[in-house]
Amino acid sequence: MKKVLLFSTMLLLSVKLYSQESLGRPFFTGSSNLTFAVNEHYTLDPDDGEPFLIPTAIFFRLGFGYEFRRRVAISVNGGFDYHWNYAVSAFPTYFSLRFNITEDDDDAFFTEVSYGKMWRPSANYPDGNYYRFGLGTQIAGYERWNTIVRLDFHRKGIIGFENNRLDSVSLGIGFSFF
Repeated sequence: MKKVLLFSTMLLLSVKLYSQESLGRPFFTGSSNLTFAVNEHYTLDPDDGEPFLIPTAIFFRLGFGYEFRRRVAISVNGGFDYHWNYAVSAFPTYFSLRFNITEDDDDAFFTEVSYGKMWRPSANYPDGNYYRFGLGTQIAGYERWNTIVRLDFHRKGIIGFENNRLDSVSLGIGFSFF
């Protein structure tokens, strides 16, 4: 019985490995996001030299995951966040679930949700939870490299801030490698 089970498992595995239709593919991704806020020194006077929006934070992300049938992808990610207006650094680690709303070859318009843990290098604030929701587009590039442009909402649970969280909206650019 064991030999039959072993033989059938090996047969099914070899058929799966040599079949032409692939159920999914692994990928590697990275991005850089910039968060903007309204400048408190901005006036309606066009000669004051103050911009309406100013950058307030930068986020760097790396991750790897697996895409199923070119529609749904899961990934494990990590990164570094720095909010210079609050002097807050954080290292988020999280899982993401991505769904391609539309897909054409390697071009895709997608939505992505993330949940994880945010690690703080300082004792000023404790560790907290990390949440993200975003929309983006993936543009096919050279060979297996793709460009990603995204708009994300981030929520970091940090005790000591208003409502014990730090919320931000960011614009990012990144890549994916399949």
